[in-house]
Amino acid sequence: MNNATPHPMSPQDCLVAVMIAVSASDEDIRTAELVKIESAVDMLPVFANYDADRMNTAAQTVFDLFEQEDGLDALFGLIRDNLPEALYETAYALACDVAAADGTLHDTELRLLEEIRYELNIDRLHAAAIERGARARHITL
Repeated sequence: MNNATPHPMSPQDCLVAVMIAVSASDEDIRTAELVKIESAVDMLPVFANYDADRMNTAAQTVFDLFEQEDGLDALFGLIRDNLPEALYETAYALACDVAAADGTLHDTELRLLEEIRYELNIDRLHAAAIERGARARHITL
């Protein structure tokens, strides 16, 4: 463990960080995206024992890293170091849900989703199924 890190990221912190990163990727965090993130943390079993007060720390980590030149690479390094591989698809599913939450997929969000797929080695077929599920859950009439 790295002693230079005062608050190591829990797996749940990593999931929150991925969601925040997608929301912040277009430099405009929308209310619908924040509601989706809070809803996920409140409702999903993976967050059952998560202290929601840690969300601010995870968000600040993302914002701080996004201000650095290689911040996205550093973020993915943190996520790979602290998120069990069994939760990689969960992270991608949450990212897709946040991206779809406001009804519009912006180019920056699409690029970040592509980067998440690559960095977390999400199988193309699995990614397509996850994306289709997000689309189905967020469709409007």
